[in-house]
Amino acid sequence: MALGFEPPHLRLKLPAVIAPGARANGRTAPAPAPPTVDANAAIVDCAPYIDGVRVPGCGDPYVALQAVREAGRGFVWVGLQEPSSEDMAAVAWTFGLHELAVEDAVHAHQRAKLEQYKQSLFVVLKTVRFVEHESPTTANEIITTGEIMVWVGADYIVTVRHGAHSGLAGLRSELEADSQRLTGGPAIVLHAIADRVVDQYLEVVQAAEDDVDEIETAVFSPGEQVGIEQIYLFKREILELRRATAPLAAPLHRMAENPNPFIPATVRAYFRDVEDHLTQVTERVATYDELLTTLVNAALAEISMRQNSDMRKISAWAAIALVPTAVAGIYGMNFEHMPELGWTFGYPMALCIIVGICLMLYRGLRKRGWL
Repeated sequence: MALGFEPPHLRLKLPAVIAPGARANGRTAPAPAPPTVDANAAIVDCAPYIDGVRVPGCGDPYVALQAVREAGRGFVWVGLQEPSSEDMAAVAWTFGLHELAVEDAVHAHQRAKLEQYKQSLFVVLKTVRFVEHESPTTANEIITTGEIMVWVGADYIVTVRHGAHSGLAGLRSELEADSQRLTGGPAIVLHAIADRVVDQYLEVVQAAEDDVDEIETAVFSPGEQVGIEQIYLFKREILELRRATAPLAAPLHRMAENPNPFIPATVRAYFRDVEDHLTQVTERVATYDELLTTLVNAALAEISMRQNSDMRKISAWAAIALVPTAVAGIYGMNFEHMPELGWTFGYPMALCIIVGICLMLYRGLRKRGWL
């Protein structure tokens, strides 16, 4: 069979196509043609790499895989974005992907994890992006997340992306520019993807640190008021970042330390470096989470102190207002025999006494910080 450099929309049709694992009486049995993939809708890029060099023209996953197996070396890299069930069924048929992992790829919303099947290694990576905003005290969204699902086999790697910010086109171009690196096979591509994702974590963490510092300054600055709701909203964004990054630690450790048929020993050392970077990320995110908890408590304490101060002022003015109210209430009863009712200067004296007592109360309360 020729390498088959047909356009992506054409399908190589053979009278007997070999389906993975299909055998009868020790002989390979024919299987029907593979399902059709709508390349325009699902596949972002598809290419075989032989001796680290991209072979042009094999835009169809099935054709690309046949080209690699005809050559007896190299691998296929297929990239999809938010595929449908039908698209994933076609890719799963071509590469023999496990149905449980295929279901996860279609529905997304998975935690970072690592699953090893007989024919492939399935890895889920959560991607994050920092949303630019004017101030953390007014922003409603700071962190957005996406996902990258990766299947690694002996001669292929399949990536499925969810989220507009998790593109791999730039990474593919960088790897294609270094053909020597691509000779390492699918495991090298997996490492490059994991490394890129963790590097994005570091960028987001650095941007979030600036916002945390700004919130901390606002909370403890005189005259500035930061709402508890806004601090709590920012804390929720940090928790979302923590949920995206922390679960990846266990899969990276397994890929770095445990022997795996799909990850050579020479590549595992590279995953240790990625694991170290992830450790820095998780530690910093945990620190931000604790600091925001402290800031929430500090803001609550400040509100409580402000309320206490307001209550003292209200109580102080109420005490001052009680003096004229009490005197006026007593003399307003209009009894005949009351002190100084018949004295010419009784009324001015009562006013002076009221004002004097009020001034004494005001001075005393102000001295004690109630006013």
